[in-house]
Amino acid sequence: MDGIEIDTLANRRSRSWSHAALAGRLAWALCRPAFRLSPRPLWGWRNLMLRAFGARVGAGVRVAPSVRIAVPWRLVLGDRVGVGERAILYSLGPITIGADATVSQGAHLCAGTHDHRHPAMPLLRPPISIGAGAWICADAFVGPGVSVGDMAVVGARAVAVRNVPAATVVAGNPARPVAVRTLEAGS
Repeated sequence: MDGIEIDTLANRRSRSWSHAALAGRLAWALCRPAFRLSPRPLWGWRNLMLRAFGARVGAGVRVAPSVRIAVPWRLVLGDRVGVGERAILYSLGPITIGADATVSQGAHLCAGTHDHRHPAMPLLRPPISIGAGAWICADAFVGPGVSVGDMAVVGARAVAVRNVPAATVVAGNPARPVAVRTLEAGS
């Protein structure tokens, strides 16, 4: 390919994690069964576990037991956040989810990627930010470095690889604006 060589061996040999981070990831992996096997109503138990591993967890947070969290100490969950069954919070980079936001079942927040422009494809950890009151619908994907504004909606199975403005509803692959979110009084 025109003299370009991908150096996958250099990527595999590179150290992307400190010894402390590797120890923390190992400890989290060993404790995950206690998280995953806890009965659904034990929200407080799972919040306690997340806090024990350095996550900042607000009041009234509900994280389902089947949620997969890569690095809990890079996770911030605002008050009353809900994270549904089988959601993936791939928090290699920081993931911040604002108060009253919802991440529905099967959604994937991916705060990790590789620099495809470099032959060794080093690991990158761009942050993800989900605004207050936002809704990441079922099976949606939010890519590295994406910010979803307050009250925005990423529709079911949408792929958000660019920022989503506040109160904007996006859908499709790639996600495109389809509506403005308005809330009716008393709803």
